[in-house]
Amino acid sequence: MDPVRNPYAPGAGQRPPELAGRGRELDVFDIVLERIARGRPERSLMLTGLRGVGKTVLLNTLRSQAINRLWGSGKIEARPDQSLRRPVAAALHMAVRELAPRHRAPDRIDAFLGVLKAFAQRSAPTGRAGAASKLRDRWQPGIDVPAATGRADSGDIEIDLVELFSDAAAVASDVGTGIAVFIDEMQDVGPEDVSALCAACHELSQIGAPLIVVGAGLPHLPAVLSAAKSYSERLFRYQRIDRLDRIAADQALCAPAEREEVEYEQKALDLLYEKSGGYPYFVQAYGKATWDHAPRSPITAADVRVAAPEAEAELAVGFFGSRFERATPAEREYMRVMATLSLVEGDSGGAVRDDMDAAVPTAEIARALGRKPASLSPARDALIKKGLIYSGERGTVAFTVPHFGRYLRTQPT
Repeated sequence: MDPVRNPYAPGAGQRPPELAGRGRELDVFDIVLERIARGRPERSLMLTGLRGVGKTVLLNTLRSQAINRLWGSGKIEARPDQSLRRPVAAALHMAVRELAPRHRAPDRIDAFLGVLKAFAQRSAPTGRAGAASKLRDRWQPGIDVPAATGRADSGDIEIDLVELFSDAAAVASDVGTGIAVFIDEMQDVGPEDVSALCAACHELSQIGAPLIVVGAGLPHLPAVLSAAKSYSERLFRYQRIDRLDRIAADQALCAPAEREEVEYEQKALDLLYEKSGGYPYFVQAYGKATWDHAPRSPITAADVRVAAPEAEAELAVGFFGSRFERATPAEREYMRVMATLSLVEGDSGGAVRDDMDAAVPTAEIARALGRKPASLSPARDALIKKGLIYSGERGTVAFTVPHFGRYLRTQPT
């Protein structure tokens, strides 16, 4: 097999050659865009799922759909301990620049850019001080109009974001379209900014303004939003992005291969699904390694078995190992116990299966370590902050990365 023609693309946020199994999500977003275009009320959208299920790829594809409908769009990636002011300002700047050539009143665009500049430069009145605050005050967002006064510049992020989003939506209404702001890693948005986002989306939904937020984050994102505003459970449309079913996983492998006039034997596809678990990132990783090792078409199960160790070695370094190295010794010990406890008995009793998505009670982790639960809170909280585990329900934790427990059980203590 020619490695130059290898069609598979395991990469962070890199679109696979065949976006299989996501037709429903694309159709739902098309309906959202069309309803808003017709002045119908719609909710902003939140995508949730584990690492490696393709949330970023899907987020980028949804953005392409919005652009194809001539919407203004901007995308940001949230980071812990970073205010949303600058990234949101940059995203809306990009969105309005896309709309500006179709707007008949340049003064309206300049007026909005003045508000946007004021929003971007305004530091919070409390809670941030010293060099970081001074640096933010000096930051210039590259907008060649004077900053406005009295609009989106109060320093209260909730008040300012509502006003900014409302003004941006008004610009979109002028040209008969909308604006979509895409936020990746949304679980990392700080509590104050999450509350402001919820308030802004709530205000826009009440007045039917053509601006939506499309977020993507780990499975506990709904809990993060709910902690900020109780009405967030009804404010957003939530879509869980999961592993691919067998049909979609086979399509992700076979469709790009067929374009290169290559086929798979059925047993090869069986083994590839068993190895990958249907997770899109793993489908691409095993597919790429198998292609490179297969001598000819059709690709056989023997080819998969020969290639699997190479795929697993690459995953161990790039996908699992890089995350494991970020943890302290105490945090690694916590995760190792989680990995052991995630081995549960199968439904038939006695047979043990690796339940990769199983939530583990924190009380059981403490019992296994011979510690009090409160003494393990620092390690737990640090692992959550690093994005290695999440708490979907009170008193439990689970890995954000599929197969991570299996990986940890192979590592020396």
